[in-house]
Amino acid sequence: MKRSLKFLGVLAALLVMAFLLLRTPDTDPAEMRAKYATAPSKFITLPDGTEVHYRDEGPRDALPLVLLHGSNADLSTWQPWAEALREDYRLIRFDQAGHGLTGAAGDADYSRDAFVADILAFADALELDRFVIGGNSMGGTHSVGFAIAHPERLAGMILVDAGGAPYRREEEGGGNIGFTIAAMPGVREIAKRITPRSLIEQSLRQSVSNQEIVSEAMIDRYWEMLRYPGNRAATIERFSLGWSSFTQDEVAGIVVPTLIIWGEEDGLIPLSVGQWYAETLSDARLVTYPGIGHLPQEEAAQRSAADVREWLVSAPLTMENGL
Repeated sequence: MKRSLKFLGVLAALLVMAFLLLRTPDTDPAEMRAKYATAPSKFITLPDGTEVHYRDEGPRDALPLVLLHGSNADLSTWQPWAEALREDYRLIRFDQAGHGLTGAAGDADYSRDAFVADILAFADALELDRFVIGGNSMGGTHSVGFAIAHPERLAGMILVDAGGAPYRREEEGGGNIGFTIAAMPGVREIAKRITPRSLIEQSLRQSVSNQEIVSEAMIDRYWEMLRYPGNRAATIERFSLGWSSFTQDEVAGIVVPTLIIWGEEDGLIPLSVGQWYAETLSDARLVTYPGIGHLPQEEAAQRSAADVREWLVSAPLTMENGL
């Protein structure tokens, strides 16, 4: 008995030491804001108390584009589009609740409906009447949800390797180690405290085909943003809610003009999902990119921005749609 107790005591001590050695603490909010919230970053507080980090660039009288990042990303993912389009369009992007410098939701609600409500509250706060909404991955899911709930506010929609279709979601894994861990009960609880940088790098590299975009700075940003206070717990909560998709009738009922952009080598959400959206939406154009993975807005930055510009000019976005 004494030997067993001694063994358990030693084992417990070793586990505590391992935890202390491997533990990755939260990042410091002041340091992160100084590093990542330089001009033109701003903050605005939503009615539920969430303090949202956002960037609003371009002519105020131009067509607004509100862009939503994917799971565990942040508004920086849209930097190439902002640089390419902000001279002629109003480019607005924000860190959604539980991401980036926004941090935890004021009401701790990470349901899809809560994210849609945040978009509406954010648009109201910026006094946006009608706008084009765009989203990548999880942000695409929220864009579709907003189009279903508030079609009167939209001039158009851009889906970039979007979630939300009746297919296994990217959070279930799909070959991405980060999403796989987040979907595993028990193991994901450990990820609240132990999040090695190497795991973030591996997850990023599994998400893209154009490996050239995965720089040291990009890995640092994803790693540091995930460890922003409240974000890891928010991720665990979001993944624990379970998964649901939109029905075919819900998506078919969306009438706003839609541009669908997809990387043909996306290992998280396959091209077949983009094709399903193109077939189901009433007014959609599908553009696909060979050799590109889950982040076309970064992997094929110039081409995707050019395709967006061409669509904005040629799509039937009339005065009734917001122009």
